[in-house]
Formats: sequence, structure tokens, C-alpha cells
Amino acid sequence: MDNIIELPLLASRGVVIFPYMVLPLLVGRDRSIGALEQAMEEGKQILVTAQKDETIEDPEKEDLYDVGTISEIKQLVKLPNGMIKVVVAGIARAKILEFIQEEEYFLVKAERLETDEEKDIQVEALMRSALDGFQEYIKYNRHLPAETMLTVNNIEEPGRLADVIASHLELKLKDEQQLLETIDVKERLETLLAFLSNEIEILKVEEQIHKKVRKQVEKTQKEYYLREQLKAIKEELETDSDDLEIQEYEEKAARLDLPEKVAERIQEEISRLSRTPSMSPEATVIRNYLDCVLDLPWGIYDEEEIDLEEAEKILNEDHYGLEDVKLRILEYLAVRKLAPEQKGPILCLIGPPGVGKTSLGRSIARALKRKFVRISLGGVRDEAEIRGHRRTYIGSRPGRIINGMREAGSSNPVFLLDEVDKMTADFRGDPAAALLEVLDPAQNTDYTDHYLELPFDLSQVLFVTTANVSYPIPPPLLDRMEVIEISGYTDEEKVEIANRHLIPRVKEEHGLDDENIYFSRNAIYRIIREYTREAGVRNLERKLATVARKVSKEIVEGRERQARITTQNLEKYLGVPIFKDEKAEKKNRVGVATGMAYTQAGGDILDIEVAVVPGKGKLMLTGSLGDVMKESAQAALSYIRSKSQLLGLEEDFHEKYDIHIHVPQGAVPKDGPSAEITIASAIASALSNRPLRGDLAMTGEISLRGRVLPVGGIKTKVLAARRSGLKMVILPLENQKDFQEIDEKIRRSVKAEFVEHMDEVLELVLLDGEQGEI
Repeated sequence: MDNIIELPLLASRGVVIFPYMVLPLLVGRDRSIGALEQAMEEGKQILVTAQKDETIEDPEKEDLYDVGTISEIKQLVKLPNGMIKVVVAGIARAKILEFIQEEEYFLVKAERLETDEEKDIQVEALMRSALDGFQEYIKYNRHLPAETMLTVNNIEEPGRLADVIASHLELKLKDEQQLLETIDVKERLETLLAFLSNEIEILKVEEQIHKKVRKQVEKTQKEYYLREQLKAIKEELETDSDDLEIQEYEEKAARLDLPEKVAERIQEEISRLSRTPSMSPEATVIRNYLDCVLDLPWGIYDEEEIDLEEAEKILNEDHYGLEDVKLRILEYLAVRKLAPEQKGPILCLIGPPGVGKTSLGRSIARALKRKFVRISLGGVRDEAEIRGHRRTYIGSRPGRIINGMREAGSSNPVFLLDEVDKMTADFRGDPAAALLEVLDPAQNTDYTDHYLELPFDLSQVLFVTTANVSYPIPPPLLDRMEVIEISGYTDEEKVEIANRHLIPRVKEEHGLDDENIYFSRNAIYRIIREYTREAGVRNLERKLATVARKVSKEIVEGRERQARITTQNLEKYLGVPIFKDEKAEKKNRVGVATGMAYTQAGGDILDIEVAVVPGKGKLMLTGSLGDVMKESAQAALSYIRSKSQLLGLEEDFHEKYDIHIHVPQGAVPKDGPSAEITIASAIASALSNRPLRGDLAMTGEISLRGRVLPVGGIKTKVLAARRSGLKMVILPLENQKDFQEIDEKIRRSVKAEFVEHMDEVLELVLLDGEQGEI
């Protein structure tokens, strides 16, 4: 058979030789040198086959591919280091049939693989596609010269075209071997097109990456060139923009009435800025600092025209009631008129939500004809929020106090610190401690912010703080403020507020006027009592707005021209009442006493229930009670045990019965000692099975000896009892002065019994011979 030949074999590493391909190789392994020498003796032909793994130094026959290329040795040069440089030209494919020799060199019997070079339409189309693809490949591959295409264009044989193109592609070894082993021309061209398409996509992505990198490099070079030009221009000009900026800062500083120390510091910073490169980050820090310092109102004060009558008129226009606060403001104005250098007071308005504390601050500013600044301290937990950040930190800025003064543009504004009881402390510091200097008249003449590091005079600022309750405020901070307690409004006051302020505002907001909507006085009363049980008027305004929205809808739909809101049609607009009539609850019951409580939302009444069951003397407390209230229950029980004979109780009742004390609305936390007389009365009633009066409420703390001690929030608690329809309250004797401060109209509507001892309480509340509800 002419196709079967015996040839020495050369194992190539990392390269596949195709027919018609000329390639130089560097040979150094003993077997490979032996194969070359044998080939030179027998006709210069050798079979070149690729290794499967190019890392193997001395391959065996299993490490070689079966198909290789019969090649002719064109040139052979022995090098001084013992290696041989050989140039081979591929002739045809061959498949190894048998290894004849493996010792000195590989000698194999191989079959020459012939290729069918006939062309049909499909092959012609594949050849054209291959040429087009190769042309595009050359376009993106920088290593191949454009002349390569001229050589390829002249090839007519499809197999040869595929092999020549494949020899120019940068393919993986296994992909090249796959093309070499593909004998069928059509299949080889199809495989070649797939590889060619993949390589073109890779080259396109590489081109995009090169463009991006080149563009970035060009941009950097351009910026450097422009910066150098700008630097040269600046050096040539006698006056540049930096000099103008320095001049502006100096002129602005000269216009201000700056203290000597502040003026020196500003001049130092301006000098630093003039020596600092304008593009430097430090220059930006200095500019921000100078802008902040020069924007502050150094020595700028609002002129005051103190007119007590005008001020009183403004205060009365904006708020109904709140006589204590209004009187204190008028007193301050009177003192200010007589002693203009008097420092501003620091007022703390404490009261439930919705009574007008925040809006009162704005009215004070209007009455004093001063600027008004408000900052909310609710949720503030970082001391730097008040005193600012030091300039060493990136993004540092002044605290809220200095920012407020900068915003006001005056050194004597009315400064409202809202929700001062809602501040909390954490690892970043205590903001309440930072306020100590701000709110101390003896220290705030030289208030120093961490950012400014300069003293700023706050002594002429009228600080007004607001809070719902006083106990979260630290005692040192509370001691620096003049506390004015604002109790909740009475029903009559709420009606007046609604008619004077709320209803006109609601009408305006909803596009209504007097011809469209009218609220009867009784309807307002009913909204207050059955839909909004609160100390303030915030929910009352919401309910009025609800009615106004529904009326607006009726007017737009053409169903109503004028709506008269009365007690009869109120439910049409607001639905079923939220709060039921308290009069139904005023029954005389065993083991149930009505107490009065002070909450953040104002005053409230609460029932304290006691049940006595057979047991071993345990005291059970439920209803989300705090530690103080639990201790109050222990003290009340101890007092009742000391009075067991007078109450007709068994001497060993505390060993035979368990006592369960429960305060309804179990999900609402409750605490404080003011319910002690209420708890003691309920325990006495449950143990003696005597009913308690249900038409009164009580508040007060007791000692183990039975003495009734004073408590706080008397006005708020009395208002809560009155709102609930109770006509009588029991109060500690020492709270009589607090009761006298309540409006006379309220005092006439609620009878107050003042007690010194718990025995007096039991006399008033325990009923004899009249069985109540158990």
C-alpha cells in the first residue's frame, strides 16, 4: 500500500504543524535529535506529532496524539549548546498505526491521510465565509500583517485554505489538534468558522479594553498638561482669583464688629489660606471654616420696641389660656425695659402633647419682635450634635446651637429647644451634658463650639425648652431652667380654642367658609368628650378636619350647600363614639377603686382591682406595673395588716388568702407612688367585703404609719377626673395649695376632700351595710 510509510517521529511541545505550514523548531531531547538524524539520512521526511501534555519532559507513545503531519526538513543547524534548530514544512496528514522502535528514537508505521479537494456550492460558500472571517480577524489582530490576506486569497483548494488559515490563528492546542484530525473538508471548514468567530469576539473585547485604557491615559495626560499650563499662567499674572478671594474675606471681616480674639484668629486663618495651594484639601477646610465664622451674627442684635400691651395682645391672639407662661413673658419684658442689659431667662415648658408648647415659642418671638429658631432634640444621642465636631475630622461641622445662630442672623433670637426630654446618651457622649453650658447664664457668655474653637456670646438669647415630662431630664440640666408646667385644657377651654383657632384654620385649609359649614357648641363638646379624650387639642383638630373633609366632598358632589354639625348628625361624619359615657361605670363596687394618674399624654383615671382568693398569703401584681408601683402595693398591704382589727379582718388573713392586684389596660406600662391610697382602699374593700364609692377618684402616697403624702400633677389629674364625669376627688392635705391654683370654675365643679391620714380615706370611701357589685 502506497499510503503506508515508515518514518521517524518528532514529538512537538505546545505546537501543531499543519500541511503547507513552515515552522522553525528548537530540538534538544535525545529521542528528537535521533529522529532528526535518521530523517536526514533517509530522505529528510519526518512525522511531527504534538504531545498531549507539554509539561512531560520525556514522553512515551501514550503521551502523543495519533494524528500528526508528515513534514520535510528544510534546514537543520546544530547549535554550540548541543541543541538543533530545524525548519520543517508540513506536507500531509498521517495517522500512526504502529510504533516500530521506541529506544533511541521513535520510528512509526503511519497511514497517509488524503483529503478530497472537490468543491461544490456548499464548500464554496464555506470558503468565502472563511475568507471574510479571516479578513475581519486580521483587522483586529495587530500581529498579522495585512499582506497575509493576499496569500490566502490565491488559494483554490478548500482543504489547503482551511489549513493555512488555521496555522495563522492563536488557538488552544486541543482546538488545533481537532482541526488537524478533521479529514472531511466541509466539516473542517465549519469547525474553522466556529473557532474563527470566537476568536474575533475575543479580539473585539480586547480592542474595547485597549480603547478605554488609552482614553484614560490620554485624559490623565491632558489634565496634567492643563494643570501645568494653569500654574504657569497664575505665576505670570500679578493678581489671581486666590488674591481676590483673600481680599473678599478681609473686607467681610472688617465690616463685622468682631471681638479682638476672634479677629486675630480670623486673620491667622486668612494668612494660612493665602499660603495654601488653592487645589489643596486643606484650603477647602479653611474656606469652610472662614465662611462659617464670618456668617455668624457677631455683635448684631434685633432692635427691641418693648410694648407690654402689644405683646399681651399678640400672646392672647395666638393662644387661649396659658396664663402662667404669658405672665412670665410679660414680666421679662418689663424687666428688660427697666434693665436692658439683663440676661435672657431660660424657660422650660413641661406639659402633655398638643397643649401648644412649640407654637408658644413662635408667639413669644413675635411678641418680642425677635427672630425665631427651632431645633428638635428628639432622638439626639451624639454630644457632637450640640457642640460640633473638631476640625481634625473629615466633614466636620459646627453644632446645632451655632448653626441655629447662623440661621437666625441675630445674637438675641428666641431659641426653642424642642423635646428636650427625648435626648438619649450612648458611647458618643451625652447631649444633655453638652447643654449645661448652653443653658447656664453664668457660662453661656463665652460658649465655645468644638468646630469654632472661639467664644460666642449666647447671654442675650431667650432659650425656651419644651418637654412632656420632667423626670427624663437630668437634674443638673433641670436646675438651670425655670420650669413652667402647662396642664391640659378644660372642656370649656377646648371649646374656646376650637372656635377661635382650630375651626377657622380647618375651614381655610379645606376651602370652606361660614356659609358652607357650622359647628354647634354642643357638637364640639361631644367631639371633645366622646371622640378625643386628651389633654391637648391635637386630636380635636384632626376630628374637625375629618368632618370638614366629608363636608367638602358633599359640596363638590352637589349634595350639600351648608352643613350644620350638631350632636344629632355628628355620628354621620365621625362614626360611633370612641369613648363611652363614664357615668355608667360609677357604681359602688367591692375591691375596685378609682385612682388618678399623670401620663405623658396628660391626666387619666384608672381602676385598681383587687381579688382575694384562698391560698398561702401570696401577693400577685399584674398590669405592666413598674418597680415603684409594686413597692407601693407592698406598703399598702402592710398598712392594711396593721389595721386588721379596726377593719374587722381575721388576724391570720395574710396566711390564708392570696391577694391579686390588677390595673386594667395591661399593655400600658404604669409606675409611680401616687396610687398607694387607691391600692390600700381596694385591698381594704376586698378583704372586708365592703363596697367602695364609685363617684370619686383619689391620689396620694402613704407611709407605713398611714400618713398621706403629697404627689405631683394635681391640676392635670383633677382635669382628668372632671373629664370623666366624677364630681369628687380625694387629695393629700399638702396638695391643697396646688388645688387652689386651678381655675375657680373647675374648683367649683369638682369637690375636693383633703386628707392627712389613710384612716380618713377609708372613712370617706368605704360604705357600710350597702352591698355593691362584686
